[in-house]
Amino acid sequence: MFLLLKPLIFLHDLSLALLSGMFHGETLRASVDGVGISMNTMWRETRSVLIVPVFKYVVAMCLVISLLIFMESVYMNLVVLYVKLFNRKPEKVYKWEAMQEDMELAHQNYPMVLVQVPMYNEREVFELSIGAACRLIWPLDRLIIQVLDDSTEPAIMEMVSMECAKWASKDVNIKYERRDNRNGYKAGALKHGMRHSYVKLCDYLAIFDADFQPEPDYLQRAIPFLIHNPELALVQARWRFGTAGVWRIRAMEEAGGWKDRTTVEDMDLAVRVGLLGWKFVFINDLEVKSELPSQFKAFRFQQHRWSCGPANLFRKMTLEIIHNKRVKIWKKFYVIYSFFFLRKIIVHFFTFFFYCVVLPTSVFLPEVGIPTWSTIYGPSIITLFGIIATPRSFYLVVFWVLFENVMAMHRTKGTLIGLFEGGRVNEWVVTEKLGGTLKSKLLTGNGRILKR
Repeated sequence: MFLLLKPLIFLHDLSLALLSGMFHGETLRASVDGVGISMNTMWRETRSVLIVPVFKYVVAMCLVISLLIFMESVYMNLVVLYVKLFNRKPEKVYKWEAMQEDMELAHQNYPMVLVQVPMYNEREVFELSIGAACRLIWPLDRLIIQVLDDSTEPAIMEMVSMECAKWASKDVNIKYERRDNRNGYKAGALKHGMRHSYVKLCDYLAIFDADFQPEPDYLQRAIPFLIHNPELALVQARWRFGTAGVWRIRAMEEAGGWKDRTTVEDMDLAVRVGLLGWKFVFINDLEVKSELPSQFKAFRFQQHRWSCGPANLFRKMTLEIIHNKRVKIWKKFYVIYSFFFLRKIIVHFFTFFFYCVVLPTSVFLPEVGIPTWSTIYGPSIITLFGIIATPRSFYLVVFWVLFENVMAMHRTKGTLIGLFEGGRVNEWVVTEKLGGTLKSKLLTGNGRILKR
């Protein structure tokens, strides 16, 4: 305790010296010299007694977190390696059989599928998304396309409506749905869409954002997993600058359906369904094209939503996960610690604080040693894992490292807003889409619709 008070004692002595100098002119020069010596001494004492110990503690905490993140990365890559080495494809783990037409039943052996396409003022891509959904190969009498249009610009509303009418004239069962408000944003639109009476006829639900373009055989490859494996709730396609999945509607309803309490409605639903014991399957070679943000500002808003939303969901679901009676304790631990705490929260804080604050500060405190494994070896191995996973992007690795450090500050800010429910916690800025060259490529393709 005395050591911690020593800087304050020096400050007290310094104040007395200054007051003494003010009233004794002949000792002013000596007082000034004494002040300089006292200031220097006080800084050394403060540095050795307070700053260095605190900084050592901060570094120690960062090293522990660095080790946890490294272990998590190794674990995830070992799982990926196991799947690849032993060829653990979904078709070998779960039953899958191609859909067969029955001459007597016609298309009655095909389940009813609802495809939701939410959009908001998507001038550039609405034709892409609607066209891709309507070109899905599936019997027309067993497929419903639901366009959920929250657009506020009359001209865009009219264009989307006309596009739906165009496909309806081709015997596609497409529904153009609007609501009188934007409550809940995308989640609110999806939830509102599930209230229509015709949804009760459907067994499965596929969701595609406004910039998604699934291949025509998407449903033919995904739906059989759900038909032949009743324990599965979701078939997830691979990111190709986007993601898309097919849900079992019964599992959705059992978990409470769409909720608009966060900006990550899909993650919210997936966690709730998983806590009920349902399983998910990921199809690596089933790709769905979509569009990357075209501007840094758009990407920054998207990353804010993707960091703020999970943190806010963690805040709201932790107790619900702990008190859950349907899953084992190891799964609760995995969801709380690995899925949420480490990957969605700690990693953002650590990346920004350690690499952008602690390491630069250590230059001024050379007596605090930071081991090489935490600054070079560990990050290099994690980066190498990323290169192995995506070898085609090897030449971008340097730019990726720099860019991730830049984005760490924005993600940390978003995570804090989500954890403490700041003013922008439910902010939803729609990512601008441009369509680009994909438009001509998709619209010139004929596709084919299964119809008998």
